[in-house]
Amino acid sequence: MKHIIQKRHILVGLSGGIACYKGCDLVSRLVQLGAEVRVVMTENATRFVGTVSFQALCGSPVYTDTFGSVDPGGIDHIRLTEFSEIFVILPATANVLAKMAHGLADDLLSTTYIACNCPVLAVAAMETKMYNHPATQVNLKLLEKRGVHVLHPETGYLASGKKGVGRLPGRERIIERIALVLGATSYLAGKTVLVTAGPTQEALDPVRYLTNPSTGKMGFAIARAAMRMGAQDVHLVTGPTELDTPFGVKRHDVVSAADMLKAVKPLAGKVDLVVAAAAVSDFAPEKVSKTKLKKSAQGEKTTLPLAQTPDILAFASKNRKKGAVVVGFAVETDKEIQNAMGKLKKKALDYIVVNNPRNEGAAFGGDTNRAVILDAGGNRVELPLMSKDELAERLLELVSGKLKK
Repeated sequence: MKHIIQKRHILVGLSGGIACYKGCDLVSRLVQLGAEVRVVMTENATRFVGTVSFQALCGSPVYTDTFGSVDPGGIDHIRLTEFSEIFVILPATANVLAKMAHGLADDLLSTTYIACNCPVLAVAAMETKMYNHPATQVNLKLLEKRGVHVLHPETGYLASGKKGVGRLPGRERIIERIALVLGATSYLAGKTVLVTAGPTQEALDPVRYLTNPSTGKMGFAIARAAMRMGAQDVHLVTGPTELDTPFGVKRHDVVSAADMLKAVKPLAGKVDLVVAAAAVSDFAPEKVSKTKLKKSAQGEKTTLPLAQTPDILAFASKNRKKGAVVVGFAVETDKEIQNAMGKLKKKALDYIVVNNPRNEGAAFGGDTNRAVILDAGGNRVELPLMSKDELAERLLELVSGKLKK
C-alpha cells in the first residue's frame, strides 16, 4: 500500500475517546509510508494525548483552537480542508458521529468536517452499549448514506474491562481502508471477481502434511486491488494463512486442494474474472493414515505413494461464464516463458503471470515480486521488481481492458 499512501495529504482528526492514544501509532506509520500528515484535535482529545506528541510524529503544528490560527493570515479549518485528500476521524465516538450526522460544528474538528469536500473516513470506537444504541446506529447509517466511509469497531476488550464490540480497529486495518479510499478507481466497476490464494495442505497422517512456503500475500494483494478498482463482489478462496481479510472481501477458508475446488465450483461460473494465485499442491498422498506414521515401522527407506490433486484452474477456465476472463499464475524455476505458455494454452487461459522464486525479491513469503504477464496472443509484459500490491494493480489494469470489450 506504500505506493498509494506515499506523498498523499492526510488529515487526521482526533476526538476525546480513550482510543485517542492509538492515533500516535497511526500517524507515525502514515509518515513512515511517505504521507504528509496534519493533525486536528478536540480539547478533550488533548486530555488523553498531548499535542507535542503528534507534532513530533508528523513534523507539523497541531490544530486545536477554533479561534486561534496556526497559519498566520489563514482560517485553520479552511486551510485544513484545502490540504486534505482524505480526512480520517478517530476515534469516531458516539458524540462525534452525532455531530457529523446532524451538522453541529462547535469545535475545530467538527467545523473542519462541515467545510470538508474530500473523502471522510470515520473510524468508530466506543463502549458496546453506546455503539448499539439506536441513535448511534441511525447516525452511522445516515453518514454512510451521505458517502462518509465508516470503519466499524472490532470486538475485543474495552476501556471498561469488558469484552464486546466497540474496540478501535487495528492500525493496519485503518491504513488498508485509507488506501482503499485513496486508490479507488473504476477499472472493475460492477464486476465480480474470484481470487484463489495461499498454499494448500495435503494430509499425510493426523499430524503431518505436504505443503509449500506460500503465505497468500500475492492473492490477498489482488483481492485488495480489486476492491479499490470498484469490483462489486470479490470472493477470496484461501488456503491456510495468517493474513487478515481485506476490507469488503468475502473470504472462504480451505485447507486441501480438494477443499479449494469444492469452494471454487459454485463461484467459477458466476464471476466476471478469475485470478488463480494460489500455490496449490500438485500432489497429495494416495492414502491418509488414520494414525501417526511411526519412523520405526517404516524402515530406513520409506516410499510415499502420491496422487495428483484436482486441477482447480483448468476447472475454472472450462466452466467460466460467457465473456469471463481467467488468469493463472505459474511458478517456474527454469524455462519460465516456455513452461508458462504451455500451461496457458493447455488450460485455455486468457493471461498467465509467471515468476521464478529463485530471482531476488521474488521468493515465497516476501512483500515484492518480479513477474512476466503473458496473454493468449503471445504478447508479454515484463514487470520489474515491485511490491505485490503494485503488481496486483498492474495486472488488474491490464486485464480490465479485456473485460470491457
